[in-house]
Amino acid sequence: MKQPSVASPVARIGRFLAGGTIGTLTLLLLALWAVFALAIGNRFFSASTLQSMAFQLPELGILSLAMMLALLSGGLNLSIIAAANLSGLTIAFLLTRTLPGSEGLAWVGWQVAAIAAGFAVAGLIGLVNGYVIAYLGVSPILATLGTMTLCKGISIGLTRGNVISGFPDPIIFIGNGTIYGVPFALVVFALCAVPVAILLNATPFGAKVYMIGSNEKATRYSGVDTRAVLLKLYVLSSLLAGVAAVVMMARFNSANAAYGESYLLVTILAAVLGGVDPFGGFGKVGGLIMALVILQMISSAFNLLNLSQFLTLSIWGGILIAVAAVPHLRGLLRR
Repeated sequence: MKQPSVASPVARIGRFLAGGTIGTLTLLLLALWAVFALAIGNRFFSASTLQSMAFQLPELGILSLAMMLALLSGGLNLSIIAAANLSGLTIAFLLTRTLPGSEGLAWVGWQVAAIAAGFAVAGLIGLVNGYVIAYLGVSPILATLGTMTLCKGISIGLTRGNVISGFPDPIIFIGNGTIYGVPFALVVFALCAVPVAILLNATPFGAKVYMIGSNEKATRYSGVDTRAVLLKLYVLSSLLAGVAAVVMMARFNSANAAYGESYLLVTILAAVLGGVDPFGGFGKVGGLIMALVILQMISSAFNLLNLSQFLTLSIWGGILIAVAAVPHLRGLLRR
């Protein structure tokens, strides 16, 4: 469902940041860094603090990439968390069921098969979302709300809300291991972010996604099969949720139907703060990454200051409001 073209205050956030997203967010990042450095001192610059931030950012970052793809098309994907949890539970169930004679290469193959099964579940959820939205014409918010509820119900029903834990070391390494001091999960995030950026900025598929987000009807009349593009887009969004599932279950060494539920609205916040127009058609991966760094910096600083993490959400919302107010202030100054 395409929204009216009249620019709303929220839409202006994306357009304002789009003109200089990296520069604007860099200034905000430096300002916050200076404030927290004065308030916290050397602890804020310590290697342990930076590494802690690097461990926490990837799972939210990958989920935000999944949300960003849907937003760019003018849609929304409310099912990313539920899809990630169901995918993670699928992997966890298989990993904790050892086949007879599963040793050496056979055990490695079983781990790969478990992860592949999780991705298959995530891809199936994406196919359902894409088909219902693109071919049946259901609103993205209703379609993904339905799949979110469905996936969560299946996850809780099959596990009764229990946690599945006890994974092999290679899986745990994904979420907790480091390579030359760099968290492996951050490497996984980079391996997701770079291809997505290339896909959006340097391929015909990416151009079609931006066109659909700007004006789906005009794009369809220009000869683009918008339904096929949307179907692939939601499959890709769900597969990214599957990657996030692997990172989350590896970091916690467990899987559960309720993990990461607080991330859903934060992924939208990160995307919009990073310059993604919530009505579609505009946004870059670089801006999203800068927004994620800012949000993670605030969260880590509040943790070091022993402040309630509930205040973190308040500050995140305040930053979004402040960014939304800047274009209006500029307009007033010009007049």
